[in-house]
Amino acid sequence: EKPEVIIKEVDGVKMEPVEELNIIVPTEYVGVVSQELGRRYAVLVNTAPVGEKETEFVYHLPTRALIGLRSLLVTQTKGSIIFNSQMIDYQPLGKPIRKLRSGALVAAQSGKALSYGLNAAQGRGITFIGPGTQVYRGMIVGKNSKEADIEVNVCKGKKLTNMRSKSSDGIIQLVPPTPVTLEMGLEFIENDELMEVTPKSVRLRKKAVSRQEKRLFRQNNLSV
Repeated sequence: EKPEVIIKEVDGVKMEPVEELNIIVPTEYVGVVSQELGRRYAVLVNTAPVGEKETEFVYHLPTRALIGLRSLLVTQTKGSIIFNSQMIDYQPLGKPIRKLRSGALVAAQSGKALSYGLNAAQGRGITFIGPGTQVYRGMIVGKNSKEADIEVNVCKGKKLTNMRSKSSDGIIQLVPPTPVTLEMGLEFIENDELMEVTPKSVRLRKKAVSRQEKRLFRQNNLSV
């Protein structure tokens, strides 16, 4: 399940850990860093130039706001960021951080992923798997470019109606998939999702797949 920060209670008040985050980044990415930290309720403590081309930032922010931040900033700054953090204190539990991730592409049926179905899925966002991958219903096969989760049929093949269409069927060019690693999976999953780890693969899936399961989740005030 999604990692959770340990909350403690002091004199009846829920307290959460706070981190001091030190970042050194090329000046051209200052805007990217500031925008992302602002979304996570980080407080800017200090900023200073480092040489002529870099800037150092010091932020204080809840530990829970760090989940997924490192890999995101590494990607957005093309690996040029220096990122270090350490816990410094506890503070009263703050307001929830809104969902930072876009929706998931969820397999609508079980089977083998085909290029035709994956090509359609890539029109919705990025995919985590390539052709020939065995998938099952409810498995997360990619990330939607929009906020909502959507089901995609990556097992769908192109229907051929005659010999002419078969001979003219071109090779489908797919964008290489983004593989799911252990670190990426822990940062990606939401409260209604699970990560499955085997010696050979890391897979993500939805907790609730059928309508009945989703209804039970809602009745118990859980996210779906």
